[in-house]
Amino acid sequence: MRRILLNAASTVLAAATAVTLTGLAGTPAAAVSGPAGSSAPSASSDSSGALTGQGRWEPWPSPTFDLPAGSRCDFPVHMEAVVDEVQRRVLEYAPDGTTVRRAAFRGALVLRLTNTTTGASYDADAGGRSVVDYRADNSQTWHARGPILLGFGANGGNLPRDLYTVDGVYTVDISATGYRTLTFEHGSAEPLCAKIA
Repeated sequence: MRRILLNAASTVLAAATAVTLTGLAGTPAAAVSGPAGSSAPSASSDSSGALTGQGRWEPWPSPTFDLPAGSRCDFPVHMEAVVDEVQRRVLEYAPDGTTVRRAAFRGALVLRLTNTTTGASYDADAGGRSVVDYRADNSQTWHARGPILLGFGANGGNLPRDLYTVDGVYTVDISATGYRTLTFEHGSAEPLCAKIA
């Protein structure tokens, strides 16, 4: 799931400051509109005027990120996909017919994290599935299952600064200011900076 990894993201989500989520990771926080040249799927309006329906699954490649020392880990980190089969499916558009309100993400994603000071690396499974709700104020909620890569900056969420493999069944709320709140139904968050220190 992507350009949200939940980073992704998105999800990816996203880059250094956003979610690196898939399902999430591949989903950057700024991904709120459909791909260029696309049109809304055939749909019907609900009581809020939103256009609902189901688009087709489309490839949603995860971006490469370079995170400076101190943003997530004590050292600079390069992050790139070594396996990327992430797809996105738009589930709902806003009344304008182009702004995405809800999208689903799926597909295998393995992100390689490299400490660019020492060369140490770690391959993180981030191939979970997610449905992401986008709001007009640029806040998001990820409803996710399975592993994603999620980054937290200092005082940027309810986990300490680090990169995490988050797995299980959980939600990630990203406020309009970028603050991330991870809430588990069940699961775990494994810190990754120590693996490449």
